[in-house]
Amino acid sequence: MADELSHVDEAGQVRMVDVGPKPQSRRRAVARAIVRMAPETAERLRNLPKGDALVTAELAGVMAAKRTSDLIPLCHQLPLSVVRVSAELGQGSVEITAEAETVAQTGVEMEALVAASVAALTVYDMAKAIDKQMVVEDVRLLEKTKGPA
Repeated sequence: MADELSHVDEAGQVRMVDVGPKPQSRRRAVARAIVRMAPETAERLRNLPKGDALVTAELAGVMAAKRTSDLIPLCHQLPLSVVRVSAELGQGSVEITAEAETVAQTGVEMEALVAASVAALTVYDMAKAIDKQMVVEDVRLLEKTKGPA
């Protein structure tokens, strides 16, 4: 764990991090979220036609990643080069994986996490009428990388 919170200055005031002096680099982050549900709910989702809940969730995740700086107050607005969101249906769950990339002075972890979270919430929203026990869980950053621009 880092010694200092990045969004708090020496006086304890909340602030946006100054990334101006940092060089640009290629940055990538991958995040995951899981929606646990009854096996019957998963089966109902599996049997939907094209344009189904999972495609809708993937699209919602991409759209959310592009709006991260509007949702998280101290996030920098980033020029995203790509956002990929996949929703994999299991026996009693949907696993969302979101990947975001940019060439910038700061990372894309928040964009990947927001994409995974909103995609999971979209699945939840679309199935909540038939499964009151669903749980969105295990939202986490799986990987982040930084390399030459």
